[in-house]
Amino acid sequence: MIVRQFLSWVRTAPTGDRVEATGALARAYLYSDLSDSDRAAAEGAMVMLLDDPSPLVRRALAEVFAASEDAPPTLVHALACDQPDVAAPVLQRSPLLFDADLVEAVATGELERQTAIAARTDLPCSVAAAIAEVGCAEVCLMLLENQNAEVVPFSLDRIVERHGHLAAIRDVLLGRGDLPASTRQAILVKLSQALADFVTARQWLAQDRARRIAREACEKATVTLAARSPDDEVRPLIRHLRESGQLTTGLMLRALLCGNVALFEEALAELADIPLSRVAGIVHDRRAGFRALYDRAGLPISIFPAFREALDVMREDGHLSEPGGASRLKRRMIERVLTRCENETRDEIEPLLMLLRRYAAEAAREEARLFCDELVADDRIETDADMQLVAA
Repeated sequence: MIVRQFLSWVRTAPTGDRVEATGALARAYLYSDLSDSDRAAAEGAMVMLLDDPSPLVRRALAEVFAASEDAPPTLVHALACDQPDVAAPVLQRSPLLFDADLVEAVATGELERQTAIAARTDLPCSVAAAIAEVGCAEVCLMLLENQNAEVVPFSLDRIVERHGHLAAIRDVLLGRGDLPASTRQAILVKLSQALADFVTARQWLAQDRARRIAREACEKATVTLAARSPDDEVRPLIRHLRESGQLTTGLMLRALLCGNVALFEEALAELADIPLSRVAGIVHDRRAGFRALYDRAGLPISIFPAFREALDVMREDGHLSEPGGASRLKRRMIERVLTRCENETRDEIEPLLMLLRRYAAEAAREEARLFCDELVADDRIETDADMQLVAA
């Protein structure tokens, strides 16, 4: 009886009154003790309201039913397909929507729908993957900031690929504790490209030089990243570098000259398709056939003297006890390798000598900075000690 009266009244009622009455009817459906016939009549009335010309009326239904498990499924799915401002509450909170429903909503490309879905609690990985694939930067940022979203490494890589040039995306990604080393390296590439484009656009550097500096900076950061990554992440990082065309001879030589033997051995094992244990045995055994391993890995012959001499130096003196761990170039190692390589036929290895000289200059600058930092630290300690004596 009440529902029949409502239907008669709602046809001519003002919009504001219809909105208020619709919300009251939806709440009565959820929380009042209605008979089965009244409940069926109320549901029919609300289905009719889906055709109301005012989106405010349909929005009132969406607000009441958004988070309810007892909402009529037909209404919920209809509201989810309504215009974005009506669908948003349902898309963000309704437990009655399937993953496929959410993926389809993401695929529409509408910002409001994607934003609502990206903010859902306990967002499943399939929906997160859809957002990573087609979502704009704003929506992907919201997804990354959603602590309850299940975002798998593949989706993180896709976000980096599509939006990694944006600082806000990089900052949020780098703040994640679950970020794989390979994804961090991909972010480094995006950052180096952005910096190169920045200085080139302002004509501070020629494009070729800016690209070379950015590439070498990225290689340096990659070696540092590998040195600080868990052992089980080094091989996935190597595979990522190979697939992206970054596993270059220069990177492998830099790793060896930094004393990062683990990265060097993993790279050889990946390129030569030989077990790591066998590669390690060849690398550390002077009698073993490193040249055969080198050739099988497909590395250029012109760079072989540098690897040969670097391994000899490493076997003779270890890592020369230089500071910086496995992330900084070892100056004395480079200088000894450079001295030995200069005895080779100059015309054939001139590009190698140029590379080694750049490495030597970089190592010298880093060593000088480290030395100056230590001097300043020692001076600060002495000053503090003098002040304590004066105070005493």
